[in-house]
Amino acid sequence: MLDFELARIPGGAVQLHDARRRRRWTVDLEPFELGVYPVTQEQLAEMLGEAPSHPRRPASDVSWLRAIRFCNAASEWEGLDPVYTFDGETVAWDVEADGYRLPTEAEWEHACRAGSTGPHYGPLADVAWTSADGVGFPQNVGGKLPNLHGLFDTLGNVWEWCWDLLDPARYGDYRVFRGGGFADDAWSVRASTRRGGAPRMHHDDVGLRVARGSFSTAGEAQGWSASADRERASIDDPLPPGWTPQR
Repeated sequence: MLDFELARIPGGAVQLHDARRRRRWTVDLEPFELGVYPVTQEQLAEMLGEAPSHPRRPASDVSWLRAIRFCNAASEWEGLDPVYTFDGETVAWDVEADGYRLPTEAEWEHACRAGSTGPHYGPLADVAWTSADGVGFPQNVGGKLPNLHGLFDTLGNVWEWCWDLLDPARYGDYRVFRGGGFADDAWSVRASTRRGGAPRMHHDDVGLRVARGSFSTAGEAQGWSASADRERASIDDPLPPGWTPQR
């Protein structure tokens, strides 16, 4: 069995920001569940029928598309309704399905902060593996202190994929990852830092954490909506200097 340990994250509100558009907004969230730990090498290898080299290290070098497929496979393994459907490499989220999925960006930041308002939920040396530790690879999950929701490694160790598009007008289908990694300096390992990559991109410091929670309004949930994605992707004015459109 995959044996995901999930924490119940209470509803609440979180403020997000978009630096390019110079916009801040507040998202109201319903309760949901989130993995206490990032998905481990052992859990990923079990789905693939392989033996993991380091079972308790977070799975990394995982693309967004592979993370999505892992969530569906884990749902099917446990008899849950798969959340994602595919049309080629275009992925749709059935928000009414009860299976495993990636958190939205708003869910991720709300869960990471656990009521804190600063860049970290505790002294960084105590809660996160970063470049200050001088390690050359991801460390076993749970080796630092958790936040007040009981979540380990939301900051540092490996970045974690989210469902959301990074900035569709600028980066096309790039998806968000959050949290910072083992090789990052402190300025990158903050609850508000956003980065992203193409769905097929994979790096040795990017992994995932599973969420669960279904919702009743098609095409929108927990700070995300398909219509907002379409609006964000539309630019009527000339592109700013230096932009290289991705599509």
